[in-house]
Amino acid sequence: MHNPKAAPAAIRKTPAPVIDLLAAGGLLRLPQVLQLIPVSRSTWWAGVRSGRYPQPMKLGERATAWRADDIRALVSAGPSQAVQE
Repeated sequence: MHNPKAAPAAIRKTPAPVIDLLAAGGLLRLPQVLQLIPVSRSTWWAGVRSGRYPQPMKLGERATAWRADDIRALVSAGPSQAVQE
């Protein structure tokens, strides 16, 4: 049965898979990065401070993102580079 309150399929917003965002370039926020690099938030930030992971870009006072190209390069380098032992 049709629900008149449901949004049409074309209007519904579904997030793009992270791998599609990598292919398209652009910017990734931390939750998207952590879908690709299986580490905790604290491990990720420690790696950013130590230089193991790429430096972020500040988008605003409380918004940070990483270039998809930088994350793609990290993923391409393999698990030994991406995941801290």
